[in-house]
Amino acid sequence: MPENESTTVQAGLENLLHETRAFPPSPEFAAQANAQASLYETAAADRVEFWASQARDLLTWRTPFTETLDWSGAPVARWFADGTLNAAHNAVDRHVENGLGDRVALHFEGEGGDTRTVTYAELQAEVSRAANAIAALGVGKGDRVVIYLPMLVESVVAMLACARLGAPHSVVFGGFSADALRSRIADAEASLVITADGGFRRGAASALKPAVDEALKGEGTDSVGHVLVVRRTGQDVDWTEGRDVWWHEVVAAADPVHEPEWVDAEHPLFILYTSGTTGKPKGILHTTGGYLTQASFTHRSVFDLKPETDVYWCTADIGWITGHSYVVYGPLVNGATQVIYEGTPDSPHRGRWWEIVEKYKVSILYTAPTAIRTCMKWGEDIPAGYDLSSLRVLGSVGEPINPEAWMWYRRVIGGDKAPIVDTWWQTETGAMMISPLPGVTATKPGSAQVALPGIAADVVDDEAHPVPDGGGGYLVLSEPWPSMLRGIWGDLQRFKDTYWSRFPGIYFAGDGAKKDEDGDIWLLGRVDDVMNVSGHRLSTTEIESALVSHEVVAEAAVVGAADETTGQAVVAFVILRGEHAAKAETPEGAAEISEVLRAHVAKEIGPIAKPRRVLVVPELPKTRSGKIMRRLLRDVAENRTVGDATTLADSSVMDLISAGLSSGTKSED
Repeated sequence: MPENESTTVQAGLENLLHETRAFPPSPEFAAQANAQASLYETAAADRVEFWASQARDLLTWRTPFTETLDWSGAPVARWFADGTLNAAHNAVDRHVENGLGDRVALHFEGEGGDTRTVTYAELQAEVSRAANAIAALGVGKGDRVVIYLPMLVESVVAMLACARLGAPHSVVFGGFSADALRSRIADAEASLVITADGGFRRGAASALKPAVDEALKGEGTDSVGHVLVVRRTGQDVDWTEGRDVWWHEVVAAADPVHEPEWVDAEHPLFILYTSGTTGKPKGILHTTGGYLTQASFTHRSVFDLKPETDVYWCTADIGWITGHSYVVYGPLVNGATQVIYEGTPDSPHRGRWWEIVEKYKVSILYTAPTAIRTCMKWGEDIPAGYDLSSLRVLGSVGEPINPEAWMWYRRVIGGDKAPIVDTWWQTETGAMMISPLPGVTATKPGSAQVALPGIAADVVDDEAHPVPDGGGGYLVLSEPWPSMLRGIWGDLQRFKDTYWSRFPGIYFAGDGAKKDEDGDIWLLGRVDDVMNVSGHRLSTTEIESALVSHEVVAEAAVVGAADETTGQAVVAFVILRGEHAAKAETPEGAAEISEVLRAHVAKEIGPIAKPRRVLVVPELPKTRSGKIMRRLLRDVAENRTVGDATTLADSSVMDLISAGLSSGTKSED
C-alpha cells in the first residue's frame, strides 16, 4: 500500500457530504417483496445453514451436498464440495424440464435495430449444439476457452456451452487490444478462442478477428488449436485454414441434444482477468456451486425478481463480472426474461436506452453511475419522451454513486417511485455483498448501506478494529461467502499476498468506506493504485508500463482524477528521455507528444485506458524509499492545493512540476 494512504482515506472522509434523505419502501412494495426483514435474522442465527438452504432452494443438484463449508484450507474456501451439478443445466435445461420452454429467455436488440427473441427451449437447443461443436474441436472438461465477443446471443450461448462441458471460460472484453488478449490467452493456456468478425459500435462495424490473429502470433499462445468465429458484421476477415472455423457452419450442423458434464461444486466455472497492481493481470478464479448460489440468491432478492412477469435488463458487457453474474448466470438460473443490447446508449440517438425500456416494458434496470451521469448531462427531456412507467426497481453498480445522480435516477427514470438498489461487490467477490433490500431498506442517496444476509462486512482502522458509527477506514469481509474467488489462476501466493496480507485472516477489499451515524456503509473508492474509469478497474501500473514502453518516455506515473462523467479519468505524468525533452518545451511539441502517448496506450491496452491528459514533467514526487507519491499527483491532476509533501526525498519537486505544467496539454475525446 502506498505510504500515507490512510491519510488519503481520512482526508476523503472529512470531505464527505452528510446525506439526510431517506426513502422507505411503499407498503405495497414491501408486502409483495421476495426478501423480507426476517432474512437478516435467519442468516445471523446460522450463517452457514442459511447458505445451505439457499443452495438447496435455488439450484438443482445432481448429487446433493452433505458438507456446506470447509474453511480448513483458508484462505481458500470449499462450499458444497461433495455435491455435483452443472451450471448450464441450472440456467437452461431445468426450466424446459419444468414446462417453461416457451418462456422468453433473451430479447436481443442489435445496435442497428435488428432483433432476436430466444425462448428457453431454443436456448437449450442452441447451447447443446454449441457444446457438441466445441467438443468436436477437442475441448473437454477442464480445458480453458477464451471468449472475445460483442454482446450477442452467441456470447451467452458460448459461455453456457463451455459451462455445459465443464470447460472454464475466460471472457475478455471486446475493447481490449491484441496484446492484452494475448497475455490472457497465454496465462490461461487456452485451447480455443471464440470470437466474431466484429460488432457494431456507434453505427459502424468494428473488427475483432484481426486482434485475435495478432494475439496468436505472440508468445505463449501455442496452446490454441482453433478459433471459432461468429459472423456478425459480414466484413472480410483473414482466414487460417485448419485453425479457423465458422460458428454458423459447425453449430448449425451439430446435434441439438447434449448430456451435461456433471461436475463437483468446486469445479472451476470461469477465470476473469482483472487489473493487478504488479502490471500483470490477475486471473480471478470462480467455481460452480457457491458462485451460482450467491449469484441467484442476490439476483432474486436484491431485484425482487418475479420471473413470470418481470423483464430484466442489466446493461453490462459480458466482458466484466457484472455481465457474468447478472446477465448470464444469476438471471438465467432464476428463469428470468431479459434484454441484451449490443450498442451504446447514444446509438443511433441519445434516447436509445429509453426506447428499449419502452419497447420491451423493462421492469428492472441495472446500470452504472457513469451511464446515469452521462444521461443527466444530456438532459431529462430525452427520457421524458418515452414511457418508462414499467420500471419498478432500479439498480446501480460499478462504483459509488453520488447523491445527485442517485436522485436524478430515482426522479427522472424511476418516476419517484422505483426503489434504487446501490450495490457494492467486486470481480473477486463474485456476487453482490452490500446492498439495500428494496422491500425492507429505507434507501439513502449514495449509500450501499448494509451487508446482505449471510455476508459479514465491516469498516476497520489500521489495526483492524471496527470503526465507530461516523468513522471511516477500510472495507473488509471477515467471514467466507459462497461466491468468493478461490484464488488467482496459477498463483496461490499472489492470492494470499493481494487479499489476505493487509489484515491477517480478513479479506481486504481495497476500498475505503465510512459508516454514517446509523451504521450504514458509504463507499469511497479504491485506496490502492487501481483506478475506476466508467466502472472499469484499471491498474496504474499497467498503464505506466505501456507509457514507458514508448521510446520517448523515461518514467511515468498515472493517477485517477475525479471526473464528473466517468467517475475517474486517467491522468499521466511522464518524464521524457533526454533527447526528446527539448521538443516538449513548446506547447505545440508537448501537445504532439501527448497525443502520440495517448494513442500508444490505447494500442497497448485498449481505448478504455487512454489517458485524458498526459503531462510532461521534469521530475516525479518520490519518498526516500523511491515510492512515487501519487496522492500529490492527484492533487495536481484535480487542480487542488498540493498536500503535505514533507516525506518527499526532495520537496522542491512539486514546485518544479507546477512550474512545468504550462507546457502540459489537456486532451479529451
